Amino acid sequence: MLNVANLKRLSLAGLFIIALTLGLRALHIASGGYENFPEREILVNEKTVAISIPTGAYGAEIGRRLKSAGVVASTESFFRAAVADPKGMSIAPGTHNLSLKISGKEAIRQLLDPNRIVDLIKIPEGAWNSEIFTELAASQNWNTDPKESAKEVVLPKGITSLEGVLFPAQYSFGDGTSQVAALQSMVDKFSQVISTLDFVDQAGKLSVQQLVTLASLVQAEGDTKDFVQISRVIRNRLAIGMPLQLDSTVHYLKNTRGQIYLSNKSTKLKSPYNTYQNYGLPPAPIGNPGLAALKAAIAPADGDWLFFITVAPGDTRFTKSVSEFNTWKLLYQKNRRAGAFE
Repeated sequence: MLNVANLKRLSLAGLFIIALTLGLRALHIASGGYENFPEREILVNEKTVAISIPTGAYGAEIGRRLKSAGVVASTESFFRAAVADPKGMSIAPGTHNLSLKISGKEAIRQLLDPNRIVDLIKIPEGAWNSEIFTELAASQNWNTDPKESAKEVVLPKGITSLEGVLFPAQYSFGDGTSQVAALQSMVDKFSQVISTLDFVDQAGKLSVQQLVTLASLVQAEGDTKDFVQISRVIRNRLAIGMPLQLDSTVHYLKNTRGQIYLSNKSTKLKSPYNTYQNYGLPPAPIGNPGLAALKAAIAPADGDWLFFITVAPGDTRFTKSVSEFNTWKLLYQKNRRAGAFE
């Protein structure tokens, strides 16, 4: 006969079974028979754990590391999420700060979030090698001088300058990656990119090294939308033996970044990089061009332009006429004095 105490025990047992069933459904059944934490809201300030992903690690290997650290409920939950998401093959090596007790899908999302990567190296398009070396020196990954490491990097065929071939991108590296290997990976990325472009001069006048130099000028001189026209202006000037007269080359030799104004005195500086005082291309690139600039170097627009000038942000104009150029130059000077470029 059931008394009040027995009824209470049965009720408690029933509640326990319901709770256990719901927990099992969240951990097992909802994810197809393998353990998986349920999807949940990720709080801004919740505790994270640092997970090191070695170079070349994928799928189950990453899953085992996550399971061991308490990030995911099982290796399979991560592995299946990685297989289902094509981006799962794009997880960068390096140290990632991840939340605890998350689903396989959420683990993929967090591993693909560059903001969760410790010591992420960000190289913007047009960056100088000196700026990249500063970034590497500031990283906690190495205590060696990047300039010394750079001497050991193997350059691609036809390339004689490291400046120009440290491809702009975001990089992270697994524990134990040497600084030389890190720099080499940037060069290898450059080689990978140009291998998809048929990176040769169709006119047969410029070498691969000169094309990279041309791309670096294009990158430094304007906005992406103007790259192919700038490339044509440079080629047109080269074809008739006209000095390139590009401010960016003088800024490079002066190590001045972000300057609009160039003094007349600066155009008289003695340096092979001064395209006001020398004919032809500078002896090497003046930065590391991105994909769009590399494309523009080998595929310029059609046109007879010899001059271009940015009269206001986003307004770059091209012409063959020196008188029209001078008219636009007055407009540029007026806009600069009015603070349009600040």
